[in-house]
Amino acid sequence: MSEKIALTPATHTTPPAKFSHGVKKGNILQVAGQVGFLPAVEGQPPTPAGPTLREQTLQTFANVRAILEEGGATWDDVMMMRVYLTDVDHFAEMNEIYNAYFEEQGFTAAPAARTTVYVGLPKGLLIEIDALAVLS
Repeated sequence: MSEKIALTPATHTTPPAKFSHGVKKGNILQVAGQVGFLPAVEGQPPTPAGPTLREQTLQTFANVRAILEEGGATWDDVMMMRVYLTDVDHFAEMNEIYNAYFEEQGFTAAPAARTTVYVGLPKGLLIEIDALAVLS
């Protein structure tokens, strides 16, 4: 039986409670909800990448990717992504950013995805993404 391994890349802060940024068990890797915080700086609070949806979305993708890589996965291993927005008016812009990003990444097959509007993110944050990956 494989053990459950908590994943916290060096770019991420230690979670403030008993949860992990990602968890890997066997060939399954679950990335917890990530937001657009810049890489962690010791002694400083988390800082959003910027005020725009584009800045925060690209940083959120980088944060998800860091956890995937920490667990030995790539974007091509992602089976499902869930995107949470704080404003329904951001759907079209997020889709444009999403499509351009994954076109640049050379995605072989897009994962299943769901986008929903969620208003419970900390002030100033516009997007959260979680992902489920299955490694070969």
